[in-house]
Amino acid sequence: MLRSAGAAELEELVHGQTAEGCVLYTDEWSGYDGVGRERHACRHTPGSREWARDDDGDGVREVHNNTCEGMWTGLRNFLRPFRGVSKWHLWGYVAVFQWAYKVKRVTPAFVQALCGKRPRTDSGP
Repeated sequence: MLRSAGAAELEELVHGQTAEGCVLYTDEWSGYDGVGRERHACRHTPGSREWARDDDGDGVREVHNNTCEGMWTGLRNFLRPFRGVSKWHLWGYVAVFQWAYKVKRVTPAFVQALCGKRPRTDSGP
């Protein structure tokens, strides 16, 4: 979270969290204009809305930000059963959601790491 979403804060965040040469996919908010990365934006303005765009004409709508918006919807749905979360502990709830969102397959090695067990090289009990 940022205290302020001004141009300087966004530029610092983007440069700190993305690799040189990455492409940003955002909405049309002008705050993203000065982040110093290649950027493609979808318009969400009433009257000229677009949710995804096919810029190169190959039939694949590569310009969209639905993945990010879907993730935030997932977080909101994850938090709903808690019926209110303290802002002091929000980071912990977000961390649990992030873990669950990213885990694609739970393996025995993963569970061991989660429980703080060191991997073993022998096949003993």
